[in-house]
Amino acid sequence: MIYINGISLNLRQQDSVNMSDRTIESSKAPEPVGLYPHARKVGNFLFLSGVGPRERGTKKIPGVELDENGQIISYDIEAQCHSVFRNIKYILEDSGSSWDKIVDVTVFLTNMKDDFPKYNKIWAEYFKENAPCRTTIEINKLPTPIAIELKVMATID
Repeated sequence: MIYINGISLNLRQQDSVNMSDRTIESSKAPEPVGLYPHARKVGNFLFLSGVGPRERGTKKIPGVELDENGQIISYDIEAQCHSVFRNIKYILEDSGSSWDKIVDVTVFLTNMKDDFPKYNKIWAEYFKENAPCRTTIEINKLPTPIAIELKVMATID
């Protein structure tokens, strides 16, 4: 029996064993830009931290041209989309999950008007068989000079 704020919870030993909780670092996805793991497994759920299009071991961002001050001169949203999806696939595979186990995605775009139609077309190519729930939000800026980032939730055995 566990008491939290005066409420008793009766957890069987079996319940606590099934609620495994661990962090996951992918060997193929780009290194996080802050203090967070690529993913966290809790029970049969896998929560991915925000995933962008950077490449592992470099600051290179596919499809992005920067000026000498690190400001975006131009970018190719299609190249970024493909790179983000590839990075997500790496994290899922290194976590013991897979693309078809994605259940929910939150997408952050910095230019909804120009980028949503292209991103939506590419999304349809990647999710022909397994269409997860999706929310797409326009934001002013992301922490690095990118135009798209995804937050993903999947199941895991």
